[in-house]
Amino acid sequence: MSQDSLKGRASGLLKQAGIHINGDAPIDLHVHDERLYNRVFARGSLGLGEAYMDGWWDAEDLPGLCTRLLTAGLDLELKTLDTLLAHLKARFINLQRGEHAFEIGKVHYDLGNDLFHAMLGRRMVYSCGYWATADNLDDAQAAKLDLVCRKLQLKPGQRVLDIGCGWGEALKYAAEHYGVEGVGITVSQQQAEYARELCAGLPIEIRLQDYRDIDERFDAVYSIGMFEHVGGKNYRTYFESVRRCLKDDGLSLLHSIGSNGAPAQPDPWIEKYIFPKSMIPAASQVAAALEDLFVIEDWHNFGADYDRTLTAWRANVEAAWPSLAANYDERFRRMWRYYLAVSAAVFRSRRDQLWQLTLSPHGVPGGYRVPR
Repeated sequence: MSQDSLKGRASGLLKQAGIHINGDAPIDLHVHDERLYNRVFARGSLGLGEAYMDGWWDAEDLPGLCTRLLTAGLDLELKTLDTLLAHLKARFINLQRGEHAFEIGKVHYDLGNDLFHAMLGRRMVYSCGYWATADNLDDAQAAKLDLVCRKLQLKPGQRVLDIGCGWGEALKYAAEHYGVEGVGITVSQQQAEYARELCAGLPIEIRLQDYRDIDERFDAVYSIGMFEHVGGKNYRTYFESVRRCLKDDGLSLLHSIGSNGAPAQPDPWIEKYIFPKSMIPAASQVAAALEDLFVIEDWHNFGADYDRTLTAWRANVEAAWPSLAANYDERFRRMWRYYLAVSAAVFRSRRDQLWQLTLSPHGVPGGYRVPR
């Protein structure tokens, strides 16, 4: 197909979403390299993202453009061999077993604490904030951490397990505000080192450890933003591990991104550049993996809050870039900008959700009163 034909096809698809090539609106797509059309139709979302990284196109309102694309379903028009291969790998290969479980730590979470510190705000919390009454990122993250503690009904003297503890902020908050002691496990060396320093002087132990290897009893077990790396073939194993570690009268909380429909196909660009071997769970997968292990006391969705969280992260990175530029090149900057913009669009378009599930082994006697 000729370049003009490809451009005409692209223009027609974009108009379905109210986007124009080289138009004047903030959401319009500005093309700097005419090879863009062939690259996108050949490689789908992978080609679109890589072309942005290479400076082949721009948009003044990148999250707005991506939201229009997703709302109109144009990504479904660009399914390619790359998409199929990502789906088949996720479906038939257990990509998160053994030493592969630690790969996400090395590839993503060990990129550099300077980047994440600049992006995430006062607290190093790399998950959706809770904006019910908050008007800024730091307050939204504190509200989220407090919401988790209240849902778990934490009390002084209890011992808790944080699976995928990140940089240790949730454990620190729980120890300081609710008087608990705890264990945090992570697959990121840099996160573990940072968390140990952050939690120094508190009754908290940080381990570089896979969740499948822990076999101790706790009053509460929770996971915030880690389940997306577990993989569909391991969901049952994950919940069995939680059940093994949770006392019979304890509570568990799962904080995770979730998909509206059938098990989601991993996006090839996200898989290659941001979160290798990760997978967004579908509600059907979570429900099946929980059967005969837990009572679902509450299933809370505040996915729209992730748009505000990601927008705040993106603003932080842009503001901090002069101090980051020495360690990250311009292509990385465009990659990271695209990642945050596309992610905001996913939640703005309500394609994905943010779930908090509160679980008990046998059902809370008399019922569970849901804090919000």
